[in-house]
Amino acid sequence: MVKVSLLLCFLGLVAFGFVHGSLAAEKIGTFELKKGNFSVKFTNWGATIISVVLPDKNGKLADVVLGYDSVNDYKTDATYFGAIVGRVANRIGGAQFTLDGKHYKLVVNEGKNMLHGGPKGFSDVVWTVRKYMNKGPAPHIVFAYKSFDGEEGFPGDLFVTVAYTLIGDNQLSVRMKAKALNKATPVNLAQHTYWNLGGHNSGDILSEDIQIFASNYTPVDSQLLPTGKIVSVKGTPYDFLKSHPISSNINKLASGYDINYVLDSSTGNKLKRAAIVHDKKTGRMMELLTSAPGLQFYTSGLLKDVKGKGGFIYHKHAGLCLETQTFPDSVNHPNFPSTIVNPGKNYKHHMLYKFSTAAPSS
Repeated sequence: MVKVSLLLCFLGLVAFGFVHGSLAAEKIGTFELKKGNFSVKFTNWGATIISVVLPDKNGKLADVVLGYDSVNDYKTDATYFGAIVGRVANRIGGAQFTLDGKHYKLVVNEGKNMLHGGPKGFSDVVWTVRKYMNKGPAPHIVFAYKSFDGEEGFPGDLFVTVAYTLIGDNQLSVRMKAKALNKATPVNLAQHTYWNLGGHNSGDILSEDIQIFASNYTPVDSQLLPTGKIVSVKGTPYDFLKSHPISSNINKLASGYDINYVLDSSTGNKLKRAAIVHDKKTGRMMELLTSAPGLQFYTSGLLKDVKGKGGFIYHKHAGLCLETQTFPDSVNHPNFPSTIVNPGKNYKHHMLYKFSTAAPSS
């Protein structure tokens, strides 16, 4: 009787996606959402975006995200192409933190620090496909993952979902949610797609114009860890309050941009503008809105000879990342927005991409 009850319990957990990926034996596959000539493809390995196909000003279609031809290549990927990263995105200094009087030591994967959830973070696990509707006015897919207590050193079980939905005209909504099941734990999820609006195989992104709606940023030390200060972008290479080419001041930085911006708050709207990117040659424009307080702007300064789609070789600055997030290393900086989620409470993070070949909405 006990064995039967345990079996029924296990089957119930599998059905609701509460069993760790290796136990649930979820099959790795690819999935497409399509609306007109706008299409997005995914894999449940890392809940990853593997392609975004958009028209240019002449109606010519192109894939505007960096990635690979084979899903198997994402399993050995070191760039986080298109993945959801967590349990805590970005860096945690010393791969450690103290919470409620208890010290937690995490798994190191960048020097003495933790990056993007550790060597086997959310980008390197199989997610369950909970919903998949590729037709109708709002095609969508929902991925789920159960992170176990102690995974990569983090406390508590955490149930995570990511919903991708095509809405309106050429818009992609990304809703990340997480629920702490039994212990307080830090949570900071980020979407890590590398964008090149000229097309993934068009070269570098240095000529693209970008505007970032942030008057301040969080400076970092030699390990790219925040110092804890919040300073103005005025008079620095980080000032993108007015749109201008990425190339304008990039030579003043050792490896290009890899910095967290403190987004300016909007009033009366949960979503605020984070950034607008414009590729003048193709006319493609991407506007990003978010509910998160921060934005990591990364110009892929560490990319080097990565063989991507169609055999194209991605070099330094081949793509740009706009990762909306809570601030890096927030667990070790009390003055930063908190990433702690208490048992029974929910973490929510909404991103909205608006693609066009015209001026952005005012």
